[in-house]
Amino acid sequence: MISRRYFLASAAALVLSRIAEAQSRRLWRIGYLAPGMPDDTSLLKAFLEGLRLLGYAEGQDIVIEHRTAEGRFEALPALAQELVLLKVDLIVAPTTPAARAGKAATSSIPVVFTIVSDPIGSGLVESLAHPGGNVTGISDMDVDLAGKRLDLLKQVLPRLKRIGALGNSTDTVWEPEWREAQAAAQRMNIEIVPILVSTPKELEAAFSGINRRVEALLVAPQAFFAVHRHKLIDLATQRKLPTIHERKAFPEAGALMSYGPSYTALFRKAAGHVDKILKGTKPADLPVEQPTEYELVINLKTAKAIGLRVPQSVVMRADEVIG
Repeated sequence: MISRRYFLASAAALVLSRIAEAQSRRLWRIGYLAPGMPDDTSLLKAFLEGLRLLGYAEGQDIVIEHRTAEGRFEALPALAQELVLLKVDLIVAPTTPAARAGKAATSSIPVVFTIVSDPIGSGLVESLAHPGGNVTGISDMDVDLAGKRLDLLKQVLPRLKRIGALGNSTDTVWEPEWREAQAAAQRMNIEIVPILVSTPKELEAAFSGINRRVEALLVAPQAFFAVHRHKLIDLATQRKLPTIHERKAFPEAGALMSYGPSYTALFRKAAGHVDKILKGTKPADLPVEQPTEYELVINLKTAKAIGLRVPQSVVMRADEVIG
């Protein structure tokens, strides 16, 4: 029989060991540099879920220092510098503008990016296999999908002859996106027209008389359009103009359709990179990962509103149908 004294001594020893374990656990400070997209909260939630699955508890193992530019990309460099001054252990940087701000602010603190379409062309890494420096992460490889999105628009609009490619030329993603879109349009015998904007006012001006110029829009996978997506969708819907985007947040907000990687999966995957770095892997030696999950999302309510019938063959292939 176990004596009461032995039981109490064992219980006390267990409590003391757990206290000692808790005191010895490192509390990691992770900077999260958000550009201010409408779905920032859900993407951060996916990232935190990924960390929880890896055994990290917020407030016990990690503290998130959240900074948002609230859609003002010019504010990102100062916010990145603020995180550096806080001496965070690592910076998570969603989107190309945030990742470039993080890299410019520090050469020693690891920076993990996600939803970056062209990590090499954006100057973030030397190569996908061997990033070099202090930056690595998860690429959405969206510029490679311009042809697939054009093909989907062509299936929805079989008589499509002239399409607009809406982009922000101040973002390094535009050039590779435009090259890919041009090549795909040529293969499909479609005329493609660049429509370039860099401010909300220019976005509104671009839609003036747009129906006389193009029959549909391929929207570049750039943070600018994610930040201003409600304005973009309103302008397109008013003109009954079909659009295709890279992420399901657009059709969820009222756009016609999207095709691209699962952004929830990308942010969970980013948690794995963070885990490896916190455990000692150098960013320079940690390859940039690519998407493995893709999704086609169609908003049939929007299709009806703009007078468009989406072929059943396309609807049947959708991963999610809205409306």
